[in-house]
Amino acid sequence: MTDVVVRPYEPADRAAVRHICFLTGFAGDPVDYQWADEESFADLFTLWYTEREPGSILVAESEGLVKGYLLGCHDSSLPWPLEQIAMRHVRHRGLAFRPGTAGFLWRTVADAAGDRIRHGTRPVDHEFHDPAFPAHLHINLLPEIRRSGAGRALVSTWLDRLRSEDVPGCFLQTLHENTRAVAFFEAMGFRRHGDPILMPGERSPSGARVHGLTMVQTLR
Repeated sequence: MTDVVVRPYEPADRAAVRHICFLTGFAGDPVDYQWADEESFADLFTLWYTEREPGSILVAESEGLVKGYLLGCHDSSLPWPLEQIAMRHVRHRGLAFRPGTAGFLWRTVADAAGDRIRHGTRPVDHEFHDPAFPAHLHINLLPEIRRSGAGRALVSTWLDRLRSEDVPGCFLQTLHENTRAVAFFEAMGFRRHGDPILMPGERSPSGARVHGLTMVQTLR
């Protein structure tokens, strides 16, 4: 069993958090096969937290190195929309024409249009808002500390903090196909909220479409 310490985030942890985000960006595995630009990917999923709500970040440290994190947010209406961050990189860094990102971006446009026409479905809502579940979390761990209790410790610490602050509920979003993650979150008290929704642009390493799943937990 790996010895892991869960502690509050410090500014010196920023680079490690961003790198772990990229290394675990698709269901806990590297995301570079479909999004090869680490800077923009890390900005999409960590920037708001490290810059605006660092006090809600927890990290898991082992052997003196950060090997996992939980990005927390008390009020989910506050973070910058993912589309806003993505468009900034598209405008200033040419991601729509850069190998390693262009395919994903153009596929996203085609998927969203095709899904609406064929199935009448809407894209997964990254900006889920429900006053019953104002808080949310993102969690990622490197493989070497999985099954060490680090994930449970991170989530438990975050949920205990929310309860102590009388926050009514918390949500998260994961992949429906990531059955291990779904089972873990269910064991931590989360339940599925709504049906899985096709995620435009996203593909598994085999090229299959994947679905986003929202999960929620009432805290009071």
